[in-house]
Amino acid sequence: MNILKPQNIYIKEWNKQKMTYISEDEEIEYGKFENEECNNINLYENEFEHCRFENVYMQNGWLEKITFRDVLFKQCNFSNTKFNECSFIRCEFNNCKISGVDFTENRLHNVTLIETNASYINLSMASIENILFKDTGLKNSYFQETKIKNIYFDNADLTQAQFFKTSLKGVDLSNSKIERIAITIEDIKGAIIDQFQAVDLLYLIGVKIKEQ
Repeated sequence: MNILKPQNIYIKEWNKQKMTYISEDEEIEYGKFENEECNNINLYENEFEHCRFENVYMQNGWLEKITFRDVLFKQCNFSNTKFNECSFIRCEFNNCKISGVDFTENRLHNVTLIETNASYINLSMASIENILFKDTGLKNSYFQETKIKNIYFDNADLTQAQFFKTSLKGVDLSNSKIERIAITIEDIKGAIIDQFQAVDLLYLIGVKIKEQ
């Protein structure tokens, strides 16, 4: 596992910023956003590079063609926000809430999610490479026609997650929860699971376990 962390985000001097003051097309470098509530915000064609977001509440927002490069999100709440044609490069979500976030057709490259609530997120038709979901809840998440490369689940909760035309060949699911996962035989083929998880996948071949 070789996932690059955000670069140059631990500096002494920051440009303190407010999301509500960001204008269209503006590029922000070494900006620090903290303790701000900016629900229902709309942003277009911005670039955030070497930035930190801490305790930022940005629920039900609409962000289009935004690039986040070398960005740390810590204890933020972006629930039900729509990211349209956005890119996340060398980013980390730490102890965040991104439940219901729409990442459809986004690009995520070298992204880590740690202790994050990512239930109901939609990664359909996204391109994700070098991604780690660690101690992260992904209940009812959607991976449909998702292009994946080097994806890692470490104690993730994939209960009732849906995978369609998204191959998990070579992906280790053995220490994650996969109860009632919705997936096809073709997509689960080649994935790594433990003997107890195999019971959760018997429905794929029409087998039922007789109760004692």
